Amino acid sequence: METRSKSYTYRMTVRWTGERKGAATCEGKSGIEVATPPEFKGHPGIWSPEDLFVAAVNSCVMTTFLAYAERAGLGFTAYASEAEGKLELVDGGFRFTEIFVRPRLVLASADDRQKAAEVLARAEANCLISSSITAKVHLEAQIS
Repeated sequence: METRSKSYTYRMTVRWTGERKGAATCEGKSGIEVATPPEFKGHPGIWSPEDLFVAAVNSCVMTTFLAYAERAGLGFTAYASEAEGKLELVDGGFRFTEIFVRPRLVLASADDRQKAAEVLARAEANCLISSSITAKVHLEAQIS
């Protein structure tokens, strides 16, 4: 039986490319352009650290849900989720105080509504990104 490691390391590189922009890369993966957001004298249309932070929570909730749904045998035909992060000035510095994750889940069977709600709640509670941040994560699911 294979033993799974209890510690993992993730590496990435960011390189300044001029103005308030950079290139984020990770070995073996597509790179992305990153920039300061327009609210802080940055660039529209480019991923910002703030976008990536909210995206990390939203995508972690989804991937955790997918793992738990598979284990629970939950049949669904669609999953899409919007997320919104609230950035506020707190004690003289900006920080995310709340993140609202709004998944929309379409079930294969209406009989699985309760199971789906439980799997979604479990996914949010066990999402490693949600567990690693101080912002409060709110799950506002729509199940049909």
